Amino acid sequence: MRKSVLVLVVSVLLAAASACGGRPAELVPPVLKPEVVDASAERPRIRFADGLVSANDLCPVTKKKLSPYFPPVYVNGLPIGFC
Repeated sequence: MRKSVLVLVVSVLLAAASACGGRPAELVPPVLKPEVVDASAERPRIRFADGLVSANDLCPVTKKKLSPYFPPVYVNGLPIGFC
């Protein structure tokens, strides 16, 4: 009797631990062909493959022009471009 209760408790704990360990998959927009929105501007913004335009017009790290070769970081759903 005591052994069956112990097996039941251990199995419930293992089931709970396995259910809590999983993370749902996140949808990450592809960065295939970013393009410069206005090439004639001094600091142009970039339109990424998901159709969103970068929220910034200069690199937050070096304060230079954005590069379409670096993937954006999404903050509150807005893409932040880098150099």
